[in-house]
Amino acid sequence: MKAINQIIRDLREDRDLRQSDIAAVLGTTQQHYSRCEKGESQLSTRSIIALADFYHVSTDYLLGRTDCKQGVDVLNQQIAEGYSTGRFLTDVLSLSIVGRCAVAEYLKLQLLKEEVEQKGLL
Repeated sequence: MKAINQIIRDLREDRDLRQSDIAAVLGTTQQHYSRCEKGESQLSTRSIIALADFYHVSTDYLLGRTDCKQGVDVLNQQIAEGYSTGRFLTDVLSLSIVGRCAVAEYLKLQLLKEEVEQKGLL
């Protein structure tokens, strides 16, 4: 896993932003933010949350705890009536390994079906 300083630098550079742009979002100086990107200074909890909200990623992603960039807004997104992405993940993870494999196989089949339909092959 990457360190937080590399992750925040990559996120900034991917969006062609300057350090001063992000410093303004965080209410700090460019110099302080530069030190954070170099790993010479730590971001506050408030700053980590602000960056997660700004980039629409999870705080766990920023902290290098997961490769999944999806933030809380995606977990709270409704995927069906009264059913959020987060609840879906929780329910799938509560299944046995056999049940999880069955869900994964069904998902693959559904994706294949939709791909075939989009290409007009059905």
